[in-house]
Amino acid sequence: MVNLQNISTKLLMARFSENALKVLQRRYLCKNTRGNFIETADDLFRRVAKAVAKAELVWSPPSEAVKWEEAFYHIMDDLLFLPNSPTLMNAGTSLSQLSACFVLPVEDHMEKIFNALKWAALVQQSGGGTGFNFSSLRPRHDFVNGTGGSASGPVSFMKIFDAATEHIKQGGKRRGANMGILNVEHPDIEEFIVCKRPEGAVHNFNLSVGISDEFMEAVSSHGPWKLIHPNTKAVVKSIPARNLWDSMVENAWLSGDPGLVFLDTINAQNPTPQLGKMEATNPCGEVPLLPFESCNLGSINFSQFVQREKNKEPFINWEQLASTVAVATRFLDDVIEINHYLTPEMERIALGNRKIGLGIMGWADGLCKLEVPYESNEAVRLAKKTMEFINDRSFRSSVELASARGVFNNWNKSIYFPGTPVRNATRTSIAPTGTISIIANTSPSIEPLFALAYERKHVLEDETLPEINQTLLNYLDLYGLNSTNVLECIKSTGTLGSSIVPSHVKNIFKTALEIKPAWHLKHQIAFQQHTDNAVSKTINLPSASSMKDVDDIYTAAWKSKVKGITIFRDRSRATQVIHPGIRTTTKVCKICME
Repeated sequence: MVNLQNISTKLLMARFSENALKVLQRRYLCKNTRGNFIETADDLFRRVAKAVAKAELVWSPPSEAVKWEEAFYHIMDDLLFLPNSPTLMNAGTSLSQLSACFVLPVEDHMEKIFNALKWAALVQQSGGGTGFNFSSLRPRHDFVNGTGGSASGPVSFMKIFDAATEHIKQGGKRRGANMGILNVEHPDIEEFIVCKRPEGAVHNFNLSVGISDEFMEAVSSHGPWKLIHPNTKAVVKSIPARNLWDSMVENAWLSGDPGLVFLDTINAQNPTPQLGKMEATNPCGEVPLLPFESCNLGSINFSQFVQREKNKEPFINWEQLASTVAVATRFLDDVIEINHYLTPEMERIALGNRKIGLGIMGWADGLCKLEVPYESNEAVRLAKKTMEFINDRSFRSSVELASARGVFNNWNKSIYFPGTPVRNATRTSIAPTGTISIIANTSPSIEPLFALAYERKHVLEDETLPEINQTLLNYLDLYGLNSTNVLECIKSTGTLGSSIVPSHVKNIFKTALEIKPAWHLKHQIAFQQHTDNAVSKTINLPSASSMKDVDDIYTAAWKSKVKGITIFRDRSRATQVIHPGIRTTTKVCKICME
């Protein structure tokens, strides 16, 4: 059972950073018709907690709803947990679309293609992201019986979806996001792999190739690979599998796209195989979904559970973590109940499977507080232990909810039937947490620290958000290392590389590009082993990395049974979101540099 006394921290409410306040004001806080703010951050969390707790009235008296409203409020207000952006934006408002992501079917029929585009527009307008697999569309130049003309192919329709997204801001507050997948056997796969060249083409899409084990085995044996018409199933042509693989590797090396989605691995762990195969994911790949399926995400702020008593070693408050996971799991299940679904199909499958995705953010900051280098076996072991703990406690909570509320509607068609009554078909997922980690003033997701001082661009349109890692500043203060030399080194380079601090401190605070790519992947593997859905993780590569480095990582990812893989080589694109170091012309909070 949940111990509500363990939820609230003993500390005062966490202080918001200047960047957190900017993000809250620009994206999350409600305004009146004159554009004036009508709520504070505290009001925001209260609004969301009250709206979500209304679901409790379905099963419990009003007193229980009040109790859970307080529990939901405190885990958000103490920045122990935050839900996905649509829930923060829309809960308790007239919009009330609370899901982060959807997968929409794209069938080989003009009317159905544009139905998918319409649904995507509605989803993105309400704050959600969309994923598509375009593999059912006939290849380019294929004969069209109805008109006597020729088909334009999947890539041409992707460009239409991309253009529509360009003119739709999610919830009126951020640009829409898409995942575009094409299976490796589709006749247009070669065009798909290069479709983001030159830079700027279809830039509202992340791209991934749908990979099968059969293809990977053909690559390993340097065998042929057949490209197959999606409708007639006829072999269109045969090419060397290795040539196709090399094209994927080269283009990922050039721009970061395409990533890979390992469809056989995903479907081997499909919780509802009788309902069909999963062929697509949400925009960042952490949630494989069936057609029309959505997912509600939320993230535990791991760094908040790393605590330190005076003159003692830092420790993880496992008891508080367990209580927070239980409350967060209940919160996400309640979101499903009060959610506004844009189509009957979306509502039917959401209530049918009740998928949620609880993950973590603040992983790197938490490791730094524990003084454990990201690039270490100790960190990887802790990753397994932590995610196993979260996964187990979320599962237990889902079982308890099933006892009180009933199993998900499709339980008898799931892998849990007839053994384990459970409320949610999936419970855990590792999302990127881009903006909610800014609100929580912590490191995103399970990523290492990209830089110790950096400028974040393209989050709030053209505004640059400079930031210096607060965990580092606290550490330097604790050990008396905050000299002018050290702080200037951090500000100019974004690292401790040339500073005068001891080597063990540099190891603790190594940044993403200082960490060998293999360690990035080890963390992803560790978390995936105890995650129901998938893990969104970028393998950062130094600019000097070779195409063989990409080849090695992609191959290792498949062999390690992760569900997808994405790499990004530094400076491989003209536009990047985060830039190490802070320019001298950029204003920085004086408190951070004192």
